[in-house]
Amino acid sequence: MRTQVVIIGAGPSGLLLSQLLHLNGIDCVVLERKSADYVLSRIRAGVLEQGMVDTLERAGLGQRMHEIGLPHDGFRLAVGETALRIDLKRLTGRSVMVYGQTEVTRDLMQAHAARGAQVIYEAEAVTPLDFDGDQPRVTYVQDGVTREIACDFICGCDGYHGVARASVPRGAITDYEKVYPFGWLGILAHVPPVDHELIYANHPRGFALASMRSHSLSRYYIQVPLDTPLEAWPDAAIWDELKRRLGEEAAARMTTGPSIEKSIAPLRSFVAEPLRFGRLFLAGDAGHIVPPTGAKGLNLAASDIHYLSEGLIEVYHEKSRAGIDAYSARALARIWKAERFSWWMTRLLHRFPEEGAFDARMQQAEMDYLAGSQAAQTSLAENYAGLPY
Repeated sequence: MRTQVVIIGAGPSGLLLSQLLHLNGIDCVVLERKSADYVLSRIRAGVLEQGMVDTLERAGLGQRMHEIGLPHDGFRLAVGETALRIDLKRLTGRSVMVYGQTEVTRDLMQAHAARGAQVIYEAEAVTPLDFDGDQPRVTYVQDGVTREIACDFICGCDGYHGVARASVPRGAITDYEKVYPFGWLGILAHVPPVDHELIYANHPRGFALASMRSHSLSRYYIQVPLDTPLEAWPDAAIWDELKRRLGEEAAARMTTGPSIEKSIAPLRSFVAEPLRFGRLFLAGDAGHIVPPTGAKGLNLAASDIHYLSEGLIEVYHEKSRAGIDAYSARALARIWKAERFSWWMTRLLHRFPEEGAFDARMQQAEMDYLAGSQAAQTSLAENYAGLPY
């Protein structure tokens, strides 16, 4: 087979890139090692920055998002004795959209099915080859047969554990990583949210987050040690812990119910540099990971795709390589700012096992400063709502 761009990974970043390229007349094939049902079943992020909302609209995917998504003009933050609402709309003029990654992926899958796009699921042993020259290719195995796709460019949108970054020679890439000593225990339940906006809380027992996916589907998280077995947390224990950490007011309003999904996710900050190796590009989780505290993972993937799609469109429409030559530097400049913000939010809102009373007081001092400074609140709101592309 021959195409212009091979995209490895059919998650939201890979499918969004495919959709944007298609709208600009560029041929591409998407390879995914899992099944479509598996990809759609992954429970991930749910808060979209304005930049990602705009990108989805440009991709022709805005209608359903605006019909069932939940625009949020602010969120609540609580550390110790200080509780504060961050008014995103007043401070920045922008809002965020609560719309789950599952819904974004579903919209993208439906758009691909409607136009008969080439998305090859359950492609095994995907291998990018010869991307350091002018004739890159990708091989994969399907139904026991090895197949090959010749192309102009390869885009690795296949996540942290994917083959794209692993195919880069060791000496060509530098990894920066910080692993946090705790994880997030998440629970999804068919119950109304405890509040119309998200609540982030730092409690002496640890972090908690009250989030949502719709008016009737709630997503909650609590900080737990990394070695915590999932079976140690029955539903009743999670609800009780959430009520403790989110405070009396939230506890009084909370509706509980059986979980429909539970999982424990580790937290890490990670960046690979650069994001381009000849004709191979990394985007999304293939090139960086942020702790979910700042709601930046999916949004960073979208900004990567914005820069990468612009560069590829320039190649084919304007015969210019300026965009793809600048891709890595442009994307990394925004990535590191988002890494900083996510790291700062994680430091503010979690209890670290190696830290003591002094560090807890520093967290409280940071919150007290935020509560008394509009400049500090504006900085927080600007980063949360999303830095410009």
